[in-house]
Amino acid sequence: MPTPEATPAAGPPPDRRGLFRTKSVEQSILDTDEPGSRLRRDLTAWDLTIFGVAVVVGAGIFTLTARTAGNVAGPSVSLAFVFAAIACGLTALCYAEFASTVPVAGSAYTYSYATFGELVAWIIGWDLILEFALAASVVAKGWSQYLGTVFGFESATVRLGSLTVDWGAMALITVLGVLLAIGTKVSSRVSAIAVAIKLAVIALVVVLGLTYFKASNLSPYIPPAEPADDTASGLHQSLFSFLTGAEGSNFGWYGLLAAASLVFFAFLGFDVVATAAEETKNPQKAVPRGILGSLAIVTVLYVAVSLVLTGMVPYTELAGENATLATAFELQGVHWAKNVISIGALAGLTTVVMVLFLGQTRVLFAMARDGLLPRWLAHTGSRGTPVRLTVVVGILCCVLAGFVDFGTLEEMVNIGTLFAFVLVSVGVLVLRRTRPDLPRGFRVPLVPLIPILAVASCLWLMVNLSVDTWLRFLIWMALGVAVYFAYGRSHSILGKAERAK
Repeated sequence: MPTPEATPAAGPPPDRRGLFRTKSVEQSILDTDEPGSRLRRDLTAWDLTIFGVAVVVGAGIFTLTARTAGNVAGPSVSLAFVFAAIACGLTALCYAEFASTVPVAGSAYTYSYATFGELVAWIIGWDLILEFALAASVVAKGWSQYLGTVFGFESATVRLGSLTVDWGAMALITVLGVLLAIGTKVSSRVSAIAVAIKLAVIALVVVLGLTYFKASNLSPYIPPAEPADDTASGLHQSLFSFLTGAEGSNFGWYGLLAAASLVFFAFLGFDVVATAAEETKNPQKAVPRGILGSLAIVTVLYVAVSLVLTGMVPYTELAGENATLATAFELQGVHWAKNVISIGALAGLTTVVMVLFLGQTRVLFAMARDGLLPRWLAHTGSRGTPVRLTVVVGILCCVLAGFVDFGTLEEMVNIGTLFAFVLVSVGVLVLRRTRPDLPRGFRVPLVPLIPILAVASCLWLMVNLSVDTWLRFLIWMALGVAVYFAYGRSHSILGKAERAK
């Protein structure tokens, strides 16, 4: 049997330009049948929609909505969700075309390899590590906080000398790692149960919240801007505010724009659906339906909940870093609702962590199969899942969630995701020009307008993130380039084939 390095590519040969050598779409698809690293195709469009709703509905509703309304945007947080959804929707169309054309694990990494070349693919893969692993760890810590609320203890943490260990977050990641190792279809069934629970809780929130709704609480819809405080000046202010000389980003139009960048975190994960393309029975049709369907559902839910929330109590009563969805009900004296909401949050955040965990393993799986990471990580077990990678990612996330205090690092997830979205949107234009012959199960309408608008909206959200977030992101990217030249470049399968010529 020929080695993977010697396996000839189907279709046009890859473009060989050193750091920017591309991997043909045909070769990417051919690699999915490689013995020992073959994923099982079990998923349907319904499974993917569940995954999409599972990962998106969670952090935004249960942890971000109230805090963003009270501290940044006021009642206009609902409009901020619409702005973020538009950016996601434009990008989702681009993801849908790529996923139907290149139904391979890896999502933006795989798409970049076929369009921009190996170095850019590595950078985006490194970027997706930031998106998925960090996000899974951040959300796992949020889950741990709700665990204490539900079961009546102060926190799911213990002190070990000078260290504070979040055992709740570590336990969650461990259990989900076992489920993902057993099989993706099993994970989908668990997600479906958890999604049903949290959607029932959200329906309760909306119906019960409407009984306390006062339209006067929505006025002014966009509160007047306030001077920047100590946390919104210098490197902590948005890049847009820094470049334009604006005084701050609390409330007003600057606050609304900053809020759109913050609540973008709530939409994080719809792109994870694309990472499961290789495990889908009919990816050309199922993946676009899963991406677009889940995004439409969650947008309606976010706008409904944010309107009800800010209509229940004045937004000023939601100020502070500890405000949650349950805060509004406590202020109305509905204390029992807090426990119900907390149960919904537990279910919701469980699925968020699960699908982010899944996405991380599939991106790393694709990188390992290409040799940019150790090849032994791309091995799949008898159940058709990358068990080794699942263990490695589980350990990494356990360490991050159990021992690291993230503070404001969740913004790093936003900028990493937006960067990936920009490359995917540009990639659609590149692949349309370089490979117009490829069969596409879904085509982005109004090309090049839609991809250009997707890029512009994502860049706009990026410049509304803080300056220190940009600095951390650039440092992370520089570290990734160093790792590529230290390992990935010399171990790349395409690189070895190139040097063998």
